Amino acid sequence: MEGEKVPRRPRMRSRSGIYHVILRGANKQEIFHDEADKIHFLNIIVKCKNKTSIQVFAWCLMDNHVHLVIKEDAEDISHVMKRIGVSYAGYYNRTYETTGHLFQDRFRSEEVEDPRYLMRVVRYIHQNPVKAGIVNSPDKFEWSSCRNYYGKSVHHRKLLDEGFVLHLFSSDHEMSRKAFREFNEKEQEDECLKAFNHRKVRLSDAEARESIIQILGTTSIPQVKSMERKERDLILRKVKEVEGVSMRQTARILGVSLSLLSRA
Repeated sequence: MEGEKVPRRPRMRSRSGIYHVILRGANKQEIFHDEADKIHFLNIIVKCKNKTSIQVFAWCLMDNHVHLVIKEDAEDISHVMKRIGVSYAGYYNRTYETTGHLFQDRFRSEEVEDPRYLMRVVRYIHQNPVKAGIVNSPDKFEWSSCRNYYGKSVHHRKLLDEGFVLHLFSSDHEMSRKAFREFNEKEQEDECLKAFNHRKVRLSDAEARESIIQILGTTSIPQVKSMERKERDLILRKVKEVEGVSMRQTARILGVSLSLLSRA
């Protein structure tokens, strides 16, 4: 019937049980505003591991999305990601006094069947902050599993199941770390989950301000926070769609709170 929703296609099942998963903020909004948010998210995954026996082969927390490589156990990956998403959204809404959806309707995923592709996916995830222009080396980024693989002391060592991937490089532990690091830092043009490309560099405040001004048209920046709520929220939703502009930048430029921006 006209207007009737087309049912979603069922998610493809991985024969290996391994998936590259991306969880993204609705309307590209930031889902992490500070270290406390990121630590809480990682704590949720650790609790989920204890309850479900999943394995985590890689992770990276960007401001508005998350990369994970997970091997499911008895519980389906969809149920696992629902546990994680619902738990974090509840924390976020309580912390920032917001309501509504935090994440996109469904997480994106791809099956990882081949060991060599698994190695490439892990490298792709670790190089995400490099491609985004945040750091110049993957081990300089604090919020990924890269440092764990390099044997450095970092957050949540119990989160990562590194042995499976390291063994793909060598059965000798020290040799495997060395070989992994060499592979992990090699320049590459890997494309994983092509529909979800995050290579655009974050805009500077001056560039972000100019992009926002273009969206506002005849409305000046100081006028936005004093607008009627319905009109203001419409503008804020448009501004949140600008590529390369973070929620924190937007709030700072427009002089509104993060919680107000999140609710729009």
